[in-house]
Amino acid sequence: MLPLSLLKSSTTLPLLVELKSGTTYNGRLTSCDTYMNINLRDVVCTSKDGDKFWKLNECYIRGSSIKYLRLPEEAVERAKKEEQEGGRQWSGNNNGD
Repeated sequence: MLPLSLLKSSTTLPLLVELKSGTTYNGRLTSCDTYMNINLRDVVCTSKDGDKFWKLNECYIRGSSIKYLRLPEEAVERAKKEEQEGGRQWSGNNNGD
């Protein structure tokens, strides 16, 4: 399972993003691209020191500024399911039908 497919299967799930600067964003994934640029909605941003908070309707985070992502377990389950469904579709096309 590739990291990008795991991230794409996490759409609508809550996730935590920590930037290289130490700022964290908690929100629901709206979309992502091949550079791991992501869009979040219903976001709570926390300062590096943890003493300031901001509530945002939505935000865009550039992939190159991300230190790490924390995804819920459900994301892994979804990715596995999507991978299996994709594998069935591919194997069905190889039967000569």
